[in-house]
Amino acid sequence: MPAWHLRDYHDDDLDQAIQIWDQSRQADEHRVFPVSEVMAAAKAGQTAVVAVVGGQLVGMAVAQAADKRGWILLVALASRWRERGIGSALLTELERRLRALGVRHVSALLPAGAAGTKALENSGYRSRSGLTYYEKLEPPGTANADVLAALGGRMLPEGLWDAMAGMEREKEIVERRVVLPLTEPALADRYGVVPPKSIILFGPPGTGKTSFAKAVASRLGWPFVELFPSRLAADTNEGLAVALREAFADLAELDSVLLFIDEVEEIAGVRSGKAVDPGHGVTNELLKLIPVFREHDARLLACATNSVRSLDAAFLRPGRFDYVIPIGPPDPTARAAIWARYLTASDSSVDLGRLVQASELFTPADIEFAARKGAQAAFEYEVTHREGRAATTEDYMAAIGETRPTLTPHTIEEFTEDIDTYSRL
Repeated sequence: MPAWHLRDYHDDDLDQAIQIWDQSRQADEHRVFPVSEVMAAAKAGQTAVVAVVGGQLVGMAVAQAADKRGWILLVALASRWRERGIGSALLTELERRLRALGVRHVSALLPAGAAGTKALENSGYRSRSGLTYYEKLEPPGTANADVLAALGGRMLPEGLWDAMAGMEREKEIVERRVVLPLTEPALADRYGVVPPKSIILFGPPGTGKTSFAKAVASRLGWPFVELFPSRLAADTNEGLAVALREAFADLAELDSVLLFIDEVEEIAGVRSGKAVDPGHGVTNELLKLIPVFREHDARLLACATNSVRSLDAAFLRPGRFDYVIPIGPPDPTARAAIWARYLTASDSSVDLGRLVQASELFTPADIEFAARKGAQAAFEYEVTHREGRAATTEDYMAAIGETRPTLTPHTIEEFTEDIDTYSRL
């Protein structure tokens, strides 16, 4: 077996260092110091040592000094080079360099059983019991809070993804195509999967396209920014194209972002071909901005439209949008889940099957409206008669009868045709 030797970390070691990091961690392991923080410390000149065989990195250790205390941020070894004394040698060299900086107290904080724990124990480190680790994570983009506020963006609460009732078919598609590659970028890269940078959600009004975009932002932990073309146009005298360009320039300052544009057909509709068409310049500007937006990491553009067939052909082509995803009306299983979300424990006698069957053309928004209307009827009954009773099946059936469904058979027919013509999954 070839001999290994230790040397300083160099900036061009980054790719191999990340590979070693990936090999050294278990799939469900969450390190205290993430790889971005470790590599930033190494690049900034903190104590970093690598083990090399020929030109190949086989191990790496990084520490950060603060006054007389040093923190070990990383001890990682390539899988083929474990249990050969390399980890202990890396630690010994780290300690030598930390002592030269005046450090007298060296600490490490690792998940139980993580790579590097054996090397620490072999080098004389002892675990301490009776301690509780506390951590507070500032939301991504906090450093750019002023920019985010100026754009009208915000951090959404956790759990929006799990809170979406029904729509399991759509959730599965979005989960596999969009969420997983963005939350597991290293694994995606290993399989040659490129995380998406831009998607289109299309479907009839009220089917939950905005809710999906917000749920993805919540799941990723990224700021959510919604651009309203009409508002942008009102905020400037220089035209919508200029306002779009300035907004996208501000977005580039954020560490991460999910940018949402609803009813995007308003600014990316089919161009007439006439040079005097006022919408022509806006569409052209947006077409130029999307490739620039896609160059940045931790970015996702989600555009929603009620009429995908009205979008300009150049806007829809592959290369600008990774996926064109239909978000359709809820099927019976989804409608049951949505109804159940709004029924309370006192509604246990309600015939859910009747509600599901009667609300066939209802969107999630329609069901929410009818559910609240039925509950309101029960509330008003008690106020009027001073006789408490739970909302009944008939309360909800009456509410359904008084609710005009958003969808029509013609809408469903057009949507089915659009799936065949435009969807790209």
